[in-house]
Amino acid sequence: MIGLANIGCYIPENKVSNLDLIDKFDIDDNFIRNKIGVIERAIKEPEEKASDLCLKAFNDLLTKQNLDVDEIECCVVVTQNPDFAIPHTSAVVHGEIALPETCACFDISLGCSGYVYALSIVTAFMQTNNMKKGLLFTADPYSEIIDQDDKNTALIFGDAATVTLLDEEAKLKPLGFNFGSKGSGYANLINKEKLYMNGRAVFNFSAATIPVSVNSLLEKLKLTKEDVKQWYFHQGSKYIVDTITKRLALDSHKVVFDMYGYGNTVSSSIPLLLSKDITSLQSGEKILLSGFGVGLSWASTVLEKNK
Repeated sequence: MIGLANIGCYIPENKVSNLDLIDKFDIDDNFIRNKIGVIERAIKEPEEKASDLCLKAFNDLLTKQNLDVDEIECCVVVTQNPDFAIPHTSAVVHGEIALPETCACFDISLGCSGYVYALSIVTAFMQTNNMKKGLLFTADPYSEIIDQDDKNTALIFGDAATVTLLDEEAKLKPLGFNFGSKGSGYANLINKEKLYMNGRAVFNFSAATIPVSVNSLLEKLKLTKEDVKQWYFHQGSKYIVDTITKRLALDSHKVVFDMYGYGNTVSSSIPLLLSKDITSLQSGEKILLSGFGVGLSWASTVLEKNK
């Protein structure tokens, strides 16, 4: 069974401080630290594209994991901000890494729920086609579509990329998934000429939907909340993560939160968190991932570390 072996990450060194924008947006320190939870945002260089961020995440993976690129059979990029409309960004990444021509490549157009969706899609794809090693990238450089005068988005989103090595010998494997969509609300988070977000509507959707998704998944897997060692929610804002934590009556010490120094990185938010813990989990330990946002969509999964 295909599982998660390791995760490489890239967060741009260039940071923009939200504390410098207090007067511009008529906000205070408490709002920055305890509501949105973003003190500074990571911003890519203007000339960098999604594929460039992916390649830097891949280079980080190589510092953590011995990897023969000739063994990679699948390369997938989750992004809604691709390099070009045509071709798919995974083709660009494939060429830059010099992956074998027998390697399958495709993109997945999903945002905040994209990583969890992609884990289901790509592991199933690999298993069906008897593949042993694959690369799952996430990269959504929202700095390209943000209106810097829009308080609802300018203070929140940052740039980053990740790559997850999927391997048949990996020990961290999904036990099951829960998915859903509320397409009637798609216009609450949309990019036309610039990104628009109805923050209240997206918050209400997330706060109402994710506790139900989590409880449904646990019930399906015959697990309790006490069976879960760590919780990894999409880092939409500190307020939404805190709200979901309270509505599920979780131990806050088991809920991972870390976006203060780089912002909401969309599809990269969950793997950025998981990258710090993936190799330290012990046999039998279970963790829960839940992504939610653009679409409006959501996806949750439980992963277990096997022997």
